[in-house]
This record gives sequence, structure tokens and C-alpha cells, in this order.
Amino acid sequence: MTRLRFVTALLTGLLTVSLQAGQEVYKQVAPPPPPELYGLGFYGAIGMGANVYQNRDGDRTFSDDNLNSPFFGDSLTVSPKNDVGFFGGVKLGYVFLTGIVRPTIEGDFFYNGFRGGADFSLRDSFGNTLRSSSVTTWINSGAFMGNFILRFAFGRFQPYAGAGVGIYFAESAGADFQGPNGSLSTGGGQSHADLAWQIIAGADYYWNPKFSTFIEYKFLDYTSTQINTNQSRNLGQQLVGAGVRMHF
Repeated sequence: MTRLRFVTALLTGLLTVSLQAGQEVYKQVAPPPPPELYGLGFYGAIGMGANVYQNRDGDRTFSDDNLNSPFFGDSLTVSPKNDVGFFGGVKLGYVFLTGIVRPTIEGDFFYNGFRGGADFSLRDSFGNTLRSSSVTTWINSGAFMGNFILRFAFGRFQPYAGAGVGIYFAESAGADFQGPNGSLSTGGGQSHADLAWQIIAGADYYWNPKFSTFIEYKFLDYTSTQINTNQSRNLGQQLVGAGVRMHF
């Protein structure tokens, strides 16, 4: 009888161990963290670069078409200068939404300096150069723009494009005249304020959710009215730069 009880207890234990070994063991697993979102909310940025080109029109030639004599057929050619300049400034803006397409509003405030002036050549009717001279001036300007931008968020890489409108103030720092008889420098020139607009394209790379570096291209247009010509002319400029952006 004792042996029977012992065998029964042994079989019961073995069966219990076998059933427990066949059961799956479940562990509590923490959910994965949400993906990081780069470049949200308010931001400030600083940037600088080169004003690589100013569209100041091409060469213009003035001549006296009313004089038929070859001895009085002189002509004057004016060649505007389009030298490289410098720009730099700050941005303040806000990025809306958290999807791939993110509308953005931005204040863009920057200094824009570039060299102006022209080369002059006086020629006779046979094409011989009689006299040449040059005028060089430096234009200091400040632009105060409001931009609307669409950003496209692909993780750390975020290209963008947009446009803006605002005002500018420009002033000539004086002029340097160079001619066959020497050179002459003058003091500060005139100033002018008017409407400005721009088209923007660029891209950010975010090193963390709040800090990025960016490159940017601007087509900037200064509008103005030329006194005594009754013509409205625009000064189209192409700016290329880079900077850093920090979100708050």
C-alpha cells in the first residue's frame, strides 16, 4: 500500500512538471518610444553669405545720330559694375504642424552691401577710344522682410521654399572717380527707401531636434523710381549664404 502511494505521488509530480514546461511565459514589454520630431515651434537663426550678382542692366551706348559728319560721330559707352557684395542678418520664425509639410512664417532682417558704379568709354566714329574713366561706389542697405515658407520634413533633412515682401533702406557711401588726369573721392551720397520682395529656397540638416545648419539662396529685388527719367526700375540681386538655426 505504501509502495502504491509512493508511485502515485511520483507520477503526479512528473505530470505537473511536464505541464508547466509546456506553458508559454509572457513578459511585460515597454512600448517603443515615439519618433523624434525635428524643427518644431519658434526658432531664431543667424546667417551670412555673398551677394553674388546685381542685375544693373548691360552696356548702354549714347551717340549723336543727328550729325552725319564722321568727325562728329562720337559715342559714349556706359558699362555698369556688378561686383560681389556681402550680406548677413537674423531670422525669427514659427513652424506650424508636425507632418511632412509644415507652413512657416518668418521675419528676415539683414544687412546687404554691394559695390556699384560704372566704367565709361568715349570713342570716335572710327571706334578709337578717346577717353575712359570709372566711377565706383559702395551701397549699404538694410532689408526688413516678412516671409511665408513651406518646409518639407524628411527627418533630419528639411528642404524649404517660399517668398517674402517688405521694405529696404539704402544709402551710398560715396564715390571714387578715376580718369586720365587722376582720381577723386566724394562723401556720402543719396539714400532711398522702397518696396522689396524676394524668393527663397534652401535646406536644413538637424543635428538634434532643436539645432540645425542650413544653406539658402535668395533672389532679392529692390524696387525704385529713377528721378528725372520717369521710369520704374528694379535691382535684381542673387544672394547665396549659410547659417545656423535654433528652436526654442
